[in-house]
Amino acid sequence: MSRFLFVVPPLTGHINPAVGVAAALAGRGHRVAWVCADAGLVRRLAGEGAEVFACAGAVEGGRPPELRGPEALRFLWEWFLLPLAEAMAPGVRAAVEEFRPDVVVADQQAFAGALVAERMGVVWATSATTSAEFTDPLAGLPRVREWLDGRLAGLRAAIGDPAGTADPRFSPHLVLAFSAPELAGAAAGGVRWVGPSIAARPSPSGFPWEWLDAGRATVLVTLGTANTDVGGRFLDVCRVALRERADRVQGVIVDPGGLLGGAGDDKDVLVVPSVPQLALLERVAAVVCHAGHNTVCEALWHGVPLVVAPVRDDQPVVAGQVADAGAGVRVRFGRVTARRLGAALDTVLGEPACRVAAGRIRTAFRAAGGAPAAADHLDALARES
Repeated sequence: MSRFLFVVPPLTGHINPAVGVAAALAGRGHRVAWVCADAGLVRRLAGEGAEVFACAGAVEGGRPPELRGPEALRFLWEWFLLPLAEAMAPGVRAAVEEFRPDVVVADQQAFAGALVAERMGVVWATSATTSAEFTDPLAGLPRVREWLDGRLAGLRAAIGDPAGTADPRFSPHLVLAFSAPELAGAAAGGVRWVGPSIAARPSPSGFPWEWLDAGRATVLVTLGTANTDVGGRFLDVCRVALRERADRVQGVIVDPGGLLGGAGDDKDVLVVPSVPQLALLERVAAVVCHAGHNTVCEALWHGVPLVVAPVRDDQPVVAGQVADAGAGVRVRFGRVTARRLGAALDTVLGEPACRVAAGRIRTAFRAAGGAPAAADHLDALARES
């Protein structure tokens, strides 16, 4: 039996892919534990019995919604990723000392996991819950790259091994990518493409399944868990476009922040704070979303084409992957009109090419192996270490 310590940021989209992998390892008799700044969130997603070591760190908050491009990237690093790593490091060190893992599985944005493991001489693997880093998002931005390299060097000096050389985002031992080249494109050597990690998860009860009309195509609209504060206008545009197609389409809009005021709960557009997303994806014809990596991959796992409207961070890269693969249409989050969004919906619902491309990625994702394949790679790494 080996021991695996998962180090994750307090973000649902980064924990969910690891949950299935952790369950697969535990099912083989291995011992699994977690380090996260939000133990309650881990237990809600991984089960109340999850062994979680506490650490400091807070969820990102207060980011100006108008930030885009390099400034948004700088804000993400300066005000969230780097402070989170520094805050998590003492808790990660304590967890490694107590749990004595054979392998640390560090989320690609939980730098403390990689740097502390390196410093303490523990083999570590990268859990890449987005494929955006594989496409060199800083190409053409030499000043941003120089700034970022300097900040990572400072972080290593503070919490890692000053003599170390590995980029904390890319383990030299193992990088698990929860996608496939058919969507993400080629990547550097050493990446193990395992496809999405799809596992059972807690779902909100009470979804009105009887509301779905089998005679019309159902469209799911969601902006994920991190864009609640900026999506009011976009969700309203989606509602208008859906109602204009009510003769053949009905929509389910996820509105956790109540930005639409609860209006629109009728036979054409259902507005709800949350949905059982995996179960609903089996019933929908298209997804409109922010191009969050998990949402995109879960939709394509089901062969569902997308309309993607990236907001920030890795989302423009993921949206580009969807469009380049032919599995969806990209629109501008901040400027899209009901007419433009409706045209994009008509394309993904009416043109066979989008559904064929989505089906091709679905096949690739399922062939990649998912959580069991990721567990195979981690199991082998533990035996070699």
